[in-house]
Amino acid sequence: MHWLPDLVFLDIETTGSTPSIDRITEVALIKIEQGKKTVVWQTLVNPETFVPGQITGLTGISNDMVKNAPTFKQIAGDLYSYLEGMVLTAHNCRFDYGFLKAEFQRLGGTLRLQTLCTVKLSRRLYPNLSGHSLDAIIKRFNLSTNARHRAIGDTQLMLDFLEAAKQDLGSIKVLEAINTLLKGPTLPPGIDDSFMQHIKDIPGVYIFYDDSDLPLYIGKSIKLKTRVLSHFSSDHKSATEMEMSLKIKRVDWKETAGELGALLLEAKLVKKMQPTYNGLLRNVTKLYSIRMSSQMNDLPWLRVMSIDDFDPENLEYMYGVFKTKKGAKELIKNLANEFNLCNKLLGLESGKGKCFAHQLNKCTGVCVGHEKHELHHLRLRQALIGHKIKTWPFEGRIGIKELNTDTNNTEVHIFEHWCHLETVNNEIDLAEASTTKYEKKFDLDFYKLIQKSITNTQKVLLL
Repeated sequence: MHWLPDLVFLDIETTGSTPSIDRITEVALIKIEQGKKTVVWQTLVNPETFVPGQITGLTGISNDMVKNAPTFKQIAGDLYSYLEGMVLTAHNCRFDYGFLKAEFQRLGGTLRLQTLCTVKLSRRLYPNLSGHSLDAIIKRFNLSTNARHRAIGDTQLMLDFLEAAKQDLGSIKVLEAINTLLKGPTLPPGIDDSFMQHIKDIPGVYIFYDDSDLPLYIGKSIKLKTRVLSHFSSDHKSATEMEMSLKIKRVDWKETAGELGALLLEAKLVKKMQPTYNGLLRNVTKLYSIRMSSQMNDLPWLRVMSIDDFDPENLEYMYGVFKTKKGAKELIKNLANEFNLCNKLLGLESGKGKCFAHQLNKCTGVCVGHEKHELHHLRLRQALIGHKIKTWPFEGRIGIKELNTDTNNTEVHIFEHWCHLETVNNEIDLAEASTTKYEKKFDLDFYKLIQKSITNTQKVLLL
């Protein structure tokens, strides 16, 4: 097969489908250099974990078979010597490469290889056919093996597929397809290459879906195409990113006029769609804040309240945002201790008489008349000042305009009292949005985004 570049055809068997959890039980490879087989190598691998019954039923590899086999650590050196500097070729290559990278990471190493996926190759050579699994290819070319779902058998089937495609389409067409795939990004097998022709380096949001069409991840970028393709590079930064990339079956994207629009849309979609791998922006079940009484006779002076009860139009006496009630209480305790404040007036203790802190000389004695309430209340406000939630700095609604001169896309993002009300892209919708009544709910992510936006932009429109 002189028409082939130098490749290592490889297949693995595993205890499951998740590289960060499951382990390799068998490896086989066939090394092709200058068109000739130079190495045929296979070995069972002790996964150092249990092989599930359904895996044994599929592959025939049992716990007894692998218990005396070498561990991955013991074969890693030999395996790496076969792979180094070669193009790793596998059917659904992201699966095999993902497991290999995870195994080498456990040993403190990093595996970086150029990859070629024979699923993608089949799809490119036979774009009008729907089936590109190994079973579909076996049926298409009437291939045979007595070791299906074993590493060496499936590895040989990949070589047989290439030989059959060569006979069917000619060596030149197959070689051109291989070279094209090696030059381009390694896209997940389920994604049609045609999407590359449509997505542009423009601001926007992208969504990854799994094979059940459930959202895996939502991201944003001012250069969508570059950012999306970065997820499909062969060198993943973490086991989680590698695991996610193996599950991607569909990509969708939405254009925005600029970075702010992308940030707002990302936050909105993550909260709505709850994708699996967006931990930071997903809804926290509860958030809490501390409300200070505006009147000194309204005791206790500090109350922990749910963020659901926030009134975005009345944040004058709100301090801090916390994931738990305990976190809010801890801040109150720390402030009481640092500024010699009264535990009873702050709601940390109940009952009459002097507070426990006063007995320890930690309270100035407002609870027993040694300090005026007005002065103590002032000292409390000063202690809290660094934690104050900012009040809305405008009299009413504002709009922030973004214009992309390359696409001529214009958007106006409308805000009021730290809430994102709507994004519009024409004068009619802007006029309507200026007077429409919206339900406003405080959201910490939008609060942070809007603060940054009104600080950094000169394009604030008063509506």
